[in-house]
Amino acid sequence: MSTSKIKKYVSVFNIGLQNTFVYRWNYFLRALFGLIPLAGTVFLWSAVFKERGGALHGYDYSSMIYYYLLTLLVSNLVVPTEDEWQIAADIREGQINALLTKPMSYLGYRFSIFLSGRLVYSFVTLPPIALIFVYFRDYIVPPTDPVIYVLTAISILMAAFIQFFITYSLAMMAFWILEISTIVFIVYSFEYFLGGQMFPIDIMPSAVQAVMKWLPFYYELFCPVAIFLGRLNGADLIQALAMQAGWLFLTWSWANFMWKRGLGHYQAVGG
Repeated sequence: MSTSKIKKYVSVFNIGLQNTFVYRWNYFLRALFGLIPLAGTVFLWSAVFKERGGALHGYDYSSMIYYYLLTLLVSNLVVPTEDEWQIAADIREGQINALLTKPMSYLGYRFSIFLSGRLVYSFVTLPPIALIFVYFRDYIVPPTDPVIYVLTAISILMAAFIQFFITYSLAMMAFWILEISTIVFIVYSFEYFLGGQMFPIDIMPSAVQAVMKWLPFYYELFCPVAIFLGRLNGADLIQALAMQAGWLFLTWSWANFMWKRGLGHYQAVGG
């Protein structure tokens, strides 16, 4: 990519920073209210472990709380914020017309805005999350191997990109239908249930885990958390990172495919 092209996307990134920072208080309040489910989770698992005692598939009460703290952190780092609605609005209202005449990839344009949005969102929401980590500090046991931090960071980046490409692809449905909310909420329900936000994937039966490892949702949140917790080791760790990289390529390819097909349909309707 030439320097001039890079400068264009850097400019988009800077504009995205300025526009997104306007909503910093909305993000801060969203982060605060996002702690309410965590409180419910703490009470729920406290009751579960008090009732049954011992451990559950290698999790005790402390490690379970630690798991949900990490899911809260990772979800705030990787989950897109209203990108699908903005993209769908661009398509539905014809705002992409202005971009089609410019030597700029719409995917690259939206990706630059996504990066700027995640940067601002993370900057605003991390302080209250840090306070939660301090409050639950007795349950936190960080890894001693520095390689784990590197692999976790790589997995988090791939998880963020996978989430963005899935979001982008869903938004492309606006080329064919006026309202994409139903499709978005269906997919997000699967992500919440199968991605590890509701419960750790590895407490499921082995047969169910084997199926879920072939789905992209496993790699959107659970994978980096499991790596950080040391739940994935050796061959399982290598396989998980390889599968995550594979899904990253597939979702990127599908996002480009949906744009090309949708753009052809858009031109046909508009012509």
